[in-house]
This record gives sequence, C-alpha cells and structure tokens, in this order.
Amino acid sequence: VLFLQIVHILNMTSAKIVSFLLHPEESLHSLQNRIEFETGISTGNQELLLETGICLDPRKPASQCVIDGVRGWDSYMVYLFDKSKTVYDGPFASRSLSDCVNYIVQDSKIQLPIPQLRKVWAEAVHYVIGLKEDYSRLFQGQRAAMLSLLRYNANLIKMKNNMVSASQQLKAKLEFFHQSIRLDLERYSDQMAYGISSEKMLKAWKEMEEKASQCAQAEDIGYLDEQIMALHTEIVELQKSPYARRQGEVMESLEQRAIDLYKQLKTRPPDHAYSDSTDMVKIIVQTVQSQDRVLKELFGHLSKLLGCKQKIIDLLPEIEVALNNIKEADNSVMQMQGKRQREIWHLLKIACTQSSSRSLVSPSLEGTASTPAATWLPQGSSGSAAPHPLSSLAAPQEGETFADVIQENVNYLELFSSILQEVRQEQNSMMVS
Repeated sequence: VLFLQIVHILNMTSAKIVSFLLHPEESLHSLQNRIEFETGISTGNQELLLETGICLDPRKPASQCVIDGVRGWDSYMVYLFDKSKTVYDGPFASRSLSDCVNYIVQDSKIQLPIPQLRKVWAEAVHYVIGLKEDYSRLFQGQRAAMLSLLRYNANLIKMKNNMVSASQQLKAKLEFFHQSIRLDLERYSDQMAYGISSEKMLKAWKEMEEKASQCAQAEDIGYLDEQIMALHTEIVELQKSPYARRQGEVMESLEQRAIDLYKQLKTRPPDHAYSDSTDMVKIIVQTVQSQDRVLKELFGHLSKLLGCKQKIIDLLPEIEVALNNIKEADNSVMQMQGKRQREIWHLLKIACTQSSSRSLVSPSLEGTASTPAATWLPQGSSGSAAPHPLSSLAAPQEGETFADVIQENVNYLELFSSILQEVRQEQNSMMVS
C-alpha cells in the first residue's frame, strides 16, 4: 500500500476532488484521458497546475503529480483548470451533511442523551472542519493560478523588452539611413553636371528612400505597448486585492468554537441528562454562510486572474508578429544600405577608369576617342557626361618631354591613391559608428 501512487485532482470548475491510482510508468496523456472521462473536460482544454503554478510537463510521466516521500503524499493536490473558460461562477454546493448532523440541523431544539449527542457533535465538528479545509484547498488553487499568471506575465515582459529594443534599433538605423541617403543624393546632384550620372541608379536610390519610409511602420509598436502596460497595471491591482489573500479567518474562528463546544460536552457526566444542539447548529449555519461568501469572492477574483491570463495568451502571437516585422524591416534596411554603398564604390571605380584612360590618351585622340567609362556605367547612365574632376589632366605643351608627362602622371596617381585611402577610412568610420 505504501508504494501505491495516488494523485488527487481538484477540479476548480466544480470544486470537487477526483483521485486516481497511477499505473507504473503511466504517461500524462493517459492520465488526462482518465480525467476527461471523470470531469468532461477535454484533454486539449485541461490545464494541470502544481501548487507552485508550474504546468505539468507532457513529456514526463504522470508520476510527476505525486510528491516524493511519505509526508503529505495523501493531501498533495494538482489543480485542474478548463482553458476554454475564463469565468468560474459556480454554483458550488457545500459538502453534504451526514444523516445525524442533518437531523439536528432540521430541529436544533430536540433533546438528545449526552452519549448520543457526543457522537452527533463529533460529526458536526468534522463537518465544520471540512468546510474550512475545502476553502483552503480552493484558495490554494487560486494561488496556483496567480503564480501561473505571474509566470506568463514575466514571459510577456521579456518579449516586450525584446520588441522595444528591436524597435529602437530599427528606428536608429532608419534615421541613419535617411540622413546618409539624403547626403548621397545631394552630393550626387552636385557632381552630376560635370561628373558621372546614372538615371537608373538615381531612381533606385529614391525608391530605397520610399521603401525605408514604409519600413518605419514596423517600428510603430505603441498600440501593443499600451495594451501590455494596461494589462500589467491590472495584474498589479489583482495582486494587491484583498481577495488575493486568505479570507478564512471567520471560518477558522467558527471551527475553534465548534471544537470548544465539543470539549465542553465531553466534560459533562454521561448520566441520564439531555441537551439540545442550538449552539452547534448556529456554528454550522454560520460556517456554511461564511463559506458561501468567501467562495463567491474567491471565484470572482479567480475569474479576473484567468481573464488576464487569456489576454496575455492572445497578446503573445501579436508580439511575435511585430518582432518578425521589425526583423524583416531591419534586414531590408541593411540590404539597401549595403546595395547603395556598393553602387558608390562602383561610381568610384568608374572615376578611376576615366582618370587612367584620360591620362594615357593624346590630345589629338582625346577629342575623338570614346570614353571607356561607358562600359562601367549601369544601364541607363549618360555616356556623354563630362569627365569626372579626378580625370581632368592638362595636355603636354611643346618642349615638354615624355618623361615629364610620365612623372606628372605618377604624381597624379599618388595623389589619387591618397584620396582613395581617405575615402576608405571615412567609409570604415561610418560603418563603425
């Protein structure tokens, strides 16, 4: 008998306990099928919580419901919730009276012999204690629901922080992208009249600017942030609520009064004296009334807890969607930035080609030869554009030797190399910042 594993399930929708003898190595799914048969709650809607608010792991066996060791093994509860319901409003009937206790409740003034009255009052005390314990178990189930809600809320806050961080990063990248592309467009317009031009590239840059403006919609998470903050405030209020704390003081006081009455009755001599049960019946009635009141408050508070939990469950997919949209927008911005930088370097490559070709052609050929830069320009670029300033070299005058021309070209090449190095340094510094 000591090696048997018995799990007690407190159904929070009906306030009733169902117990199951676990088979060796029984799976949790098998136990849930048995619970469905007893309670009518489908396996998909079952939520089984431990006292700590942790949900049972479907990958582990059903024995995870049973506490290790002997102490408390027969009173340890698993709390069953129906995920399809967020309002638990009863009615929750009190435990039934035994025949003899019901007899004195129907007529509290009836006179009974002291020995018989002791037996009846003993059962009455047991009934009062049972009412108090029923409330204690249900309150523990409400506490498990609160702890589960706080776990969900912690996960919500973590996802919200990730979403806000990703949104702020996207906002910063978009600001940098807009500033840099505006500067590139201004500089491009300044040099287009005497340098390199490409209508296709200019159109692509303007499309990038428009697309970046559309990406800004992904960073707008204000509506989600407001919902999360309102929900967080609601949860804090539920934690502060007096109904979140134990309300069984009155029932505990009535329990002690019933025990004291029974002790007084035991001290009376078991002679032929008779007595009624008026005082004990008053305690029973008051305990039932007190239990009805505290259970109404408990399940009202529990319904609010479950409503908040459902709101979190509904919000989590929306946050996931927002995070995915932010990541996609972030990747799009980075791809556009990289594409534009590659095009800028392509323009620089064209300028290098023009500079090299111009420095090697003679003045007589310079007027007739077509620039090889046209082969480097993107489709749609202007092939008749004026040469880039970097390629503007003076033709050799009479009396100058060919060696002087070569030396001058070497000097220009060194100058261009230094300019190219500065451009690369600027580009690296921009990427680091």
